Amino acid sequence: MRSTEHPHTVTVAGRRIRYEIRPGDGRGTPLLLCCGIGAAFEVLEPVIDALDPGREVIRFDVPGVGGSPVGPLPYGFPALAWLVHRVLRRLGYHQVDVLGLSWGGGLAQQLAFQHPRSVRRLVLVSTATGMVMVPGRPGVLLHMVTPRRFRDPEYAAGIAGLVYGGSARRHTSVILDAFQHQVRAGSRRGYLYQLAAGVGWTSLPFLPLIQQPTLVLSGDDDPIIPVANAHILAGLIRRGELHLYHGGHVELVTEAPALVPVVTEFLSR
Repeated sequence: MRSTEHPHTVTVAGRRIRYEIRPGDGRGTPLLLCCGIGAAFEVLEPVIDALDPGREVIRFDVPGVGGSPVGPLPYGFPALAWLVHRVLRRLGYHQVDVLGLSWGGGLAQQLAFQHPRSVRRLVLVSTATGMVMVPGRPGVLLHMVTPRRFRDPEYAAGIAGLVYGGSARRHTSVILDAFQHQVRAGSRRGYLYQLAAGVGWTSLPFLPLIQQPTLVLSGDDDPIIPVANAHILAGLIRRGELHLYHGGHVELVTEAPALVPVVTEFLSR
C-alpha cells in the first residue's frame, strides 16, 4: 500500500482515515507529517515540495478534518496516537520519523512516547507541552477557538499576520493558497473535538522519558506559542536540540525552502 500518489482511505477501529503517500527511493526512513489544528494535510504541501524527492512522506487527516469523517466522540491524544499507530501498521510501516506542527506537535510527542519503537526521530515545530505551557497572546488565542480561518480562506488571509506572526504578515497569499487547496474544511464538531484532545493533557511528565533524538524548531515572533515553550521542550527531552529562527508560527509553510533543509539535515544523520 505504499505506491499511491493520491489520497486514499483506510479504516481502522471503525474510523475512516484519509491519507496520502509520496513514494521515495526506499533508502531513508519514511516521514510522517502531523498537521496543526483544523488543517487538512494539503496545508503542508509547501513542505512536501521542499523535501528531497527521494524521501517517502506520509500524510493523513485526523477524524473530523479534511477527508476523515468526524467520529461520535472526541479522542484524547493517547487514543489518537494509538489510532495513528494502527494506521501506520495497516499501511505496512514499522518505523517512521515524525514531524508535528503546532497541535500536531502534541500528537507527535504522544506518539513518540507511547509507541517508541515506531518512531526513529522526532521533529517538533511551533508546539508546546499542552495545557501546562507558557500561553500565547490572549487576543490571538480567541481566534483559535473557532475554525473559521480554515472554512473561510479570505478571512484566514486577513488575520494571518495577527495570528501567525512572522512572514505570514508579508505572505498572506501563501496562507490563502494553502487553505484554498484543502480538500474541504473540517467540521465544526471535528474542530471542537481537536480542542478537546488537549483538555487536561500535558507532556511534561513524560518528556524526560522520550528517547528519540528530537529537533525543536521555534520562531521568535510566534503569537500562539511563545519561544519559551521551545526551550522547555528541548531542555526536558534527553536528546533534544533547539533551532530558533526569526519568524512566526507557520514559517515551516511560508518559508519552507529556508526551514525544511534544517529538518532534512537532522533526519539524515
